[in-house]
Amino acid sequence: MTASGERFNPSAMTAAHKTLPLGSKVRVTNPASGETVTVRINDRGPYIGGRCLDLSRAAFAAIGNTSAGVMKVKYQVLAR
Repeated sequence: MTASGERFNPSAMTAAHKTLPLGSKVRVTNPASGETVTVRINDRGPYIGGRCLDLSRAAFAAIGNTSAGVMKVKYQVLAR
């Protein structure tokens, strides 16, 4: 279960953020490739220093190689 009360779906375009309101829409960009994805914040975290977002597997795969595990991104809040 996510902080929003919904079951986590790795195929959904969702992400976790520590402080953004649940339901916020965020555009995430991989600056290395220019690929972007829009996600909905539905959970809290990540709780590892230096990380700002925790993307679902589908959202991560849309902008990068999931075998990398982590990547540097830029993000813009579209709606709160």
